[in-house]
Amino acid sequence: MTRWLVDGCNVVGARPDGWWRDRPGACQRLVDQLEVFARNSGARVTVVFDGLPLPPGTGTSVEVVAAPSADDRMVELAALDPDPSSITAVTSDRQLAARLRAVGTEVAGAGSFRRRLDGDG
Repeated sequence: MTRWLVDGCNVVGARPDGWWRDRPGACQRLVDQLEVFARNSGARVTVVFDGLPLPPGTGTSVEVVAAPSADDRMVELAALDPDPSSITAVTSDRQLAARLRAVGTEVAGAGSFRRRLDGDG
């Protein structure tokens, strides 16, 4: 099973669509898109939001995590996994990407993943 670990705020911010005017709404929209992605692909998806409250109405196919530091939590989740190489993390944060690669996790860019979710890539 494919597994994805998503830097939620990084993916939300990958598209300048006014998300900053309604941050919780933008996070919920991402969770909704990830739900569809998880169901259609059969992938297991975890999205980590940085310092935000959990979006309301989260779905059943996506694990939603809120943490004081999404970066630290993502690295912790990957490092504690019995097979971190089976995870693809999504972020465009270079420092986070380096930390995730150091524990054996693959990394994909937030912009390309966002386009994939939007049906443009």
